[in-house]
Amino acid sequence: MINDMLSYLGDAANWTGTAGIPARLGEHLWYSFLAVLAASIIAVPLGVFIGHTGVGKVILVSASNVLRALPSLGIMTLLVLLMGVGLLPPVIALVLIAVPPILAGVYAGVANVEPAVVDAARAIGMKDSRIILQVELPLALPLILGGLRGAILQVIATATIAAYVNLGGLGRYIFDGLALYDYGQVLVGAVLVTALALVLDGLLALLARVLSPDRRLVSR
Repeated sequence: MINDMLSYLGDAANWTGTAGIPARLGEHLWYSFLAVLAASIIAVPLGVFIGHTGVGKVILVSASNVLRALPSLGIMTLLVLLMGVGLLPPVIALVLIAVPPILAGVYAGVANVEPAVVDAARAIGMKDSRIILQVELPLALPLILGGLRGAILQVIATATIAAYVNLGGLGRYIFDGLALYDYGQVLVGAVLVTALALVLDGLLALLARVLSPDRRLVSR
């Protein structure tokens, strides 16, 4: 199986065309980007509001637990039955995966800002909007990036389900390989998804380190 994988990767024909590895990688990243972007649009404002005001903490925990428990493949299959085959069902399923970690990271980051810092900002006349943008979000950035990092890794790993409804992405190698009993091709898909997740995780870890408030203070 490993030899079959190496032969597949070593064949130049598999690196060109619409079904080549670069094209499938681009499709995988595109699906993942759409899902993380949509999840961020939903989760970031909601997490900031709950973290800043403290309203809805119980609902947040309950909703996050429910979303984490949803089976992504089952949700996507149901959406396909309701909406038809297309890009929207897998993206919605991926959004449901990405929302909980992003929401938890934003909420935890904002809520854990020292109350004394917020009180000091109010004492000098800063409005809530400026406190959020200039005080709470910069201090919450490490936890926000941690939540985003977890969401991206989960989405990258799960975006393979797009191939289940005849879309592209790296999952195409896994589903096509299973259909043809070509386990070398299955291994190609698994290795590429793992490598992509590790590379993105490393880049996000580096970004979190660079943007860390403590590091920026030291650099100054």
